[in-house]
Amino acid sequence: MGLSCCIIAHNEGDRIERCIRAARGTVDEVVVVDSGSTDDTVAKAEALGAKVFSNAWDGYGPQKRFAEDCAANDWILNLDADEVLTPELAEEIAALMRSPSDLLPAYRFRQVTVYPGRDRPRLWADFHNYVRLYDRRRVRFRPSRVHDTVDTEDYPVGQLDGTALHYSWRTLEHVRAKLEKYTDLQAKELKKPRWYVMARLPFEYPVLFFRYYILRRNFTGGWLGLRIAHDIAAARFRRLLKILNYRPA
Repeated sequence: MGLSCCIIAHNEGDRIERCIRAARGTVDEVVVVDSGSTDDTVAKAEALGAKVFSNAWDGYGPQKRFAEDCAANDWILNLDADEVLTPELAEEIAALMRSPSDLLPAYRFRQVTVYPGRDRPRLWADFHNYVRLYDRRRVRFRPSRVHDTVDTEDYPVGQLDGTALHYSWRTLEHVRAKLEKYTDLQAKELKKPRWYVMARLPFEYPVLFFRYYILRRNFTGGWLGLRIAHDIAAARFRRLLKILNYRPA
């Protein structure tokens, strides 16, 4: 079974090497789709043997679908440039590919958050659990510019035991910048009635802060965890204000 690793990237020169190195022993090719990087992202990816394509940014779904189309194989391992396979997950994926008759159409695995400046996850770190290994002939990324998810329709989905480490943020400043960029995009895409947004405004920050600080266990991260929970909740509050004030061009 051939397996292609697809990565979308923009100015990821400081992170993409670690992502590619962890995956390339498991996959048959690495495909990087770059959306106009001005750093050495492309050079570093090519130096590690990746096939690099350029495509103007049109949102998460369209970019990841373009990467799927660039792949030589139907089985796709989708990674972000800030994600790194653990050896356990890499071996688990390799074992699956050696038994093609037993494969389900898609598999989830956990992307565990690693704080800025740290190498490993904190105690009880939060995670996402997304479909990232799949057969593109049966399932694909949604075309949504905002929602970064695979549409599995009614197909069965497997769960892998191994994890990927998610180095989502370089610094606290990067946390805030990334949140602002994402909420700007959401404000343009999300269609919510004005009454609904107004009704949520008083509760958005406290509810989101509780979710991220307590339920997603950022309290185990000390002062840094408190700041991250606050920044996420504040950004989500500002998203509602952006939705209220957004006027299509």
